[in-house]
Amino acid sequence: MQAKPWPDWRSRWRREKPVGTWRAIPAMNEDAITNAILIAGPTASGKSALAVRMARDTDGFIVNTDSMQVYDVLDLLTARPDKADLAAAPHYLYGHVAPSISYSTGRWLEDVARLLSHPRMKDRTPIFVGGTGLYFRALLGGLSQMPEVPGDVRAYWRGRMETDGPELLHRILGERDPDMAATLQPADSQRIVRALEVLEGTGKSLLYWQQTKGRAIVDENSAHKIVLAPDRAWLSERIAQRFALMWDNGAIDEVKALLALDLDPGLPAMKAIGVREITAYLEGTMSREEAVERSVIATRQYAKRQSTWFRNQLDASWSVHANSNDAFAQLTTTK
Repeated sequence: MQAKPWPDWRSRWRREKPVGTWRAIPAMNEDAITNAILIAGPTASGKSALAVRMARDTDGFIVNTDSMQVYDVLDLLTARPDKADLAAAPHYLYGHVAPSISYSTGRWLEDVARLLSHPRMKDRTPIFVGGTGLYFRALLGGLSQMPEVPGDVRAYWRGRMETDGPELLHRILGERDPDMAATLQPADSQRIVRALEVLEGTGKSLLYWQQTKGRAIVDENSAHKIVLAPDRAWLSERIAQRFALMWDNGAIDEVKALLALDLDPGLPAMKAIGVREITAYLEGTMSREEAVERSVIATRQYAKRQSTWFRNQLDASWSVHANSNDAFAQLTTTK
C-alpha cells in the first residue's frame, strides 16, 4: 500500500499564490542530519530505482531532489517515479507545486526542513535523489538563504526578455552588475533574467548569494554521497527508449492539461523538455517523428549538462559509479 505523504502537499499548493515572501527555514535539529543518503546523476541514469532499493533496505524514505519533478501535472514528462516505485517506498516532495508557481531552491530547502522536522521522520533514513545540482549544494550548506524575489519583479524582467531579447538585457546587466554579466553568455536568456530579478528584488548581486554559505541540513562528512555516471551510449539509448514510452503512455494528455491552464510561457513548468515539442505537434506545425526526435535530443543535451555539472562541482567525497548495481553494493557495504 502506498504510504500517504505528510503533509498533504498537493492540497497545499492549491491554496498558495505564485507570489510569496521568503520565510526563514524552521529549526529542525540543533545539528545537521547525519544518516542521509544522497543519490545524484543525469536524467535516465537509474537514480529512482536505486533510491527505492535503498529505501527498502534501510526502511528509509525518498525525498525528491529534482527541480522539475516538484511540479504537478507533468508526471511522465518529468520522469517522476511510477506507481510501482511509489508503492514500494514513501516518496515526498513530488508533484506538490502548482505549475503556475516559479519554485525556487530556497522554497525547496524550506519544504525539506519542514518535512524532516516532523516526528514521523525521526530516526529514519532520508534518501535524497535527483538531478538538480543546486539542490544538493543547498542541502550541504553550499547556498545562502536568498530572499525570494517578489512576483512583480520576476514578471517585469520576464516580460522585458520577451519584448527586448537576451542581448539587450545582457547589456543592461553589464551596466548594473558587470561581474555577474561577465559570467553569462549574451544568449543565455534564463540566467540573464534570473540575475536581473535577483539584483532588483534583493538589492544584491546573484554572485553574492552564490558565494555566501547557508545552513547545512545534511552533514556533509557523514552522508553517503553517490553520483551515477553511466556509459554515454547506454544513457543515450535509454533516453530515446524512455521518451518513446512517455509519448505512448500519456505525455500528450499531460501537455494538453498544462496548456489548458493558460500559464505564462516563461514559467519553469512550461519549459519542461517535451512541452514545446508536443505543443507544436498538437498545433500541427511539427510531425510526431520530429517532435520525438527534438525532445530526445534536448534530453540528451540536458543529461550532458547535468553530468558536466556533477563532474566539475562535486568534490572527491562523492562516490562515482557507472551503474546502480555497483552503487547499491557500495552503499549497503558502507552504510
